[in-house]
Amino acid sequence: MATLHVPVLLSEVVEALAVKSGRRYLDGTAGGGGHSEAILKASEPDGRVLALDRDPAAVERVRNRLRAWGDRVTVVQSNFSELETCAKRWGFDNLDGILLDLGLSSDQLSERKRGFSFQEDGPLDMRMNPSDSVCAADLVNRSEEGELSELLWQLGEERDSRRIAAAIVQDRDDHPFETTAELASLVARVKGNRRRGRIHPATKTFQALRMRVNREMESLEQGLDAAMQVVRPGGRVAVITFHSLEDRMVKQAFRRHAGRMVSLPEGGERWEGRLPKMRRITRKPITASQAELESNPRARSAKLRVVERVND
Repeated sequence: MATLHVPVLLSEVVEALAVKSGRRYLDGTAGGGGHSEAILKASEPDGRVLALDRDPAAVERVRNRLRAWGDRVTVVQSNFSELETCAKRWGFDNLDGILLDLGLSSDQLSERKRGFSFQEDGPLDMRMNPSDSVCAADLVNRSEEGELSELLWQLGEERDSRRIAAAIVQDRDDHPFETTAELASLVARVKGNRRRGRIHPATKTFQALRMRVNREMESLEQGLDAAMQVVRPGGRVAVITFHSLEDRMVKQAFRRHAGRMVSLPEGGERWEGRLPKMRRITRKPITASQAELESNPRARSAKLRVVERVND
């Protein structure tokens, strides 16, 4: 099963992680396997990679793609929120580098039956792991109006959240929402088919539902904390975000662990922050080059932030 996914910021990730031979790395969002493969190449002849993904279809694709690398790569179906447990179980504790790429893969978007995209009609699903119990249709058809409105506002930053929630509740009484086209059409109608450039009116609504279905912010919080615990002193944690909510959480987490020096009343100063102590490698996020944007427009909103663990 071939992948359609083109990894973003590929060379930037390898450079940011300071990949070297003989080291051990964890790719918490294997996707199409592109980042994992680049790390394996850069760490030849004996670097190792533990690649995780919650999507079983992605795991199968990555295993097929990286089969030639033999025991240098281990591919496991798991949410990166559990990366500490996985690292210990598979012999990857004290890692030299960890990558989290928080974007949806092109493979997921292209599968109509997964329900991630409104470009083609499909079931209103959005589960990254199809065995999870709650899908997007469940949220749309069962949530109270106030819950829906809050969801769209908090996770989608949708200004018309109240009007969209009210319209959903009114329409679902006659016919529950089952497909992506049905929901996208309603949101477009409520918003007067207003587009921001190339952005579809339903983009923020779909983002919010996907994030809640997959508990993405909770997973990110847990994954960031675990990554900074598992990486060894001198090792690095790199995170690629695609929207403001994710980027804000990453930036704040990195800032807390970078800490700051505070002057003491009796003289001198001390460090205050959350352990383990990290050093910010990127003060400002790394973004895609013009050449990459021209070949892969999906990279336009990608931001890469990196920290390095130091001795406490």
